[in-house]
Amino acid sequence: MKAKTIYCLILTCAALLTACQEDFLDRKPDDQLDAEQVFTRYNKVNQLVTDLYDNVKGSNSPLVFFNHFSSAPVTDEAEGSTAEGSLTNKFNNGDWSPSAMPDRSSKGQYWWDLYARIRKANVILEGVKKYNTPDNPLQAGDLQKRKGETYFMRAYLHYLAARMYGEVVYINRTIQPTDPMDFKQESFHAIAAKVIQDCDSAMALVPATWGGSDFGRIDKGACLGLKAIISWMAATPMWNGGAFPNDTRQFKAEYAYNQSRWIAARDAAKAVMEYKADGAQRFSLYTGHDGSDFKDDAGTNNNNSKVYARLWDLYHNMEAFQKEAVFLVTRDKDNNWQGDIYPPSWGGSSRQMPVQEQVDEYEYIAPDGFGYPVYSSRAKTDGYDDANPYESVKRDPRFYRDIIYHGSTFKGKVINTATGADRVGATNSSTTGYFLRKILRESWNRDKSFAISGPPVWRLPEFIYIYCEAVNETAGPNAEIYELINQVRKRSFMAPIPTAASADKALMDEYIKRERRVELFYENNRIWGTRLYLDASSPKELAKEQAWQSAGSTNDDRSQKAWPYPKSQRMINGMRPVEDPDGKIVVDGKKYKMKRFFVESRVFQAPRHYLFPIMQDELQRTPTLIQNPGW
Repeated sequence: MKAKTIYCLILTCAALLTACQEDFLDRKPDDQLDAEQVFTRYNKVNQLVTDLYDNVKGSNSPLVFFNHFSSAPVTDEAEGSTAEGSLTNKFNNGDWSPSAMPDRSSKGQYWWDLYARIRKANVILEGVKKYNTPDNPLQAGDLQKRKGETYFMRAYLHYLAARMYGEVVYINRTIQPTDPMDFKQESFHAIAAKVIQDCDSAMALVPATWGGSDFGRIDKGACLGLKAIISWMAATPMWNGGAFPNDTRQFKAEYAYNQSRWIAARDAAKAVMEYKADGAQRFSLYTGHDGSDFKDDAGTNNNNSKVYARLWDLYHNMEAFQKEAVFLVTRDKDNNWQGDIYPPSWGGSSRQMPVQEQVDEYEYIAPDGFGYPVYSSRAKTDGYDDANPYESVKRDPRFYRDIIYHGSTFKGKVINTATGADRVGATNSSTTGYFLRKILRESWNRDKSFAISGPPVWRLPEFIYIYCEAVNETAGPNAEIYELINQVRKRSFMAPIPTAASADKALMDEYIKRERRVELFYENNRIWGTRLYLDASSPKELAKEQAWQSAGSTNDDRSQKAWPYPKSQRMINGMRPVEDPDGKIVVDGKKYKMKRFFVESRVFQAPRHYLFPIMQDELQRTPTLIQNPGW
């Protein structure tokens, strides 16, 4: 199937209802009709569920998690520009608190909106039961499906709350204005169990899969996906034995290490991987057509034969979504987003720029046919040159798809970050030496009108990584997980991991985590993973920080001498071109070598920034709530 835009899949299922007032204590499900009038009509209930779908989309949009920014710039994936009041930089400067969030007028990802939307789910479930809502007169069984979707969305919204705030309140009933505001938080594991319970309720009612214009609605596979994600979170160090500094969490005694949590994560991920719908395998890695050419979606090779067609297609081809997407939202952004990302030489404003920390994680393909990190002990011997880091060795093909760098060919034009509009530090240009390429449609000009669906919320590789990590944690590495990781790499034309990893638990763990970081780059994953693994207080990462501080007299000197950089989220670095007669990179007739430089320090305090703060007005409204550690 030729690549094409994925238009609205979820929201075409029914007409949108004018959004209900998102008030935690709003009693009416419709501004014009009373409850009985709404819940005795199938079409009105259907509209309420559709409205909730739209709410859920807004609460977790991968491309625009923070207003018009993704979550990448508040991690060591990217740097954000000063647009929109320097929103993401405020997070990185520590300029946020229970009294003031940088994007308080959010799209729905924070406590107040999540619980307003949870209330909507409860209103729907209770109203359908109380008023015995009739089924769809045009298609029997639709009401049960709407109930199942609502159970899932209630679970999903609680998952989002727990992901951001940790110990939260699970609300499975409609709160009335006269009810006491004495809600009590529960342990993460108790919340996870209730999420799984709601998923099971949903699975009993939703279909195995959807087809046609209904593709993208919640199915049994999505329910399995949520169960696997919450089970994996419960197994990670934050909630399973990690050294959480100055731990004041209410239920910290429950977070002692328990291997059975990894076993549960393993089994839940395997259930996704092996799930069958109508007797056929539901999820599989997208391989598309042969995909070995380098043509973009318009059939043109404008990238100097660097970006494989299959990698272009992965985020735009309907078949890719049908095979890999476990849960998705649609139309995250329009053509204006593409303008936000493009380099200035193409009329863009470089809103989000990859950083060196992310670039260093893309491996190179060694002469022995395996992939190794550029910071491995053998990299220089194999030909890696940090002055020519992009071409001295062949990097992971995903690198060329994800990153625009000095000397790369973008839309048929060689990018020059040394001079001109794209110069490092120029107006609207990159401050790190890189521009974002992943998910762009390079055949489209920014003046065309189109919608971008972006990456799915979850896709199959994420569950492969969960399964492999859980097997490695509980039984050690084996041939099965070695092959599974390599299947994802092979799909992206990447060399396999060294065979040594199949017998070395620590080495396998490194490869799994690096694979997750590379494959899921810019997909709203890193912000949560670095917290779940407590990277900011990891002894290993703290030792790297100390080594970096001791490596030179200036930050630029340290940047050049002490890498790989710590994953503690307290700095970012970049790479700039420097003219040199011996340089191997030739752009516009001049020779360059690349040189690392320090971009900025960031504030990430542990445990303060591991969890988001509950806002002060929420604490005042509900005095029984306990603030998160460090706030």
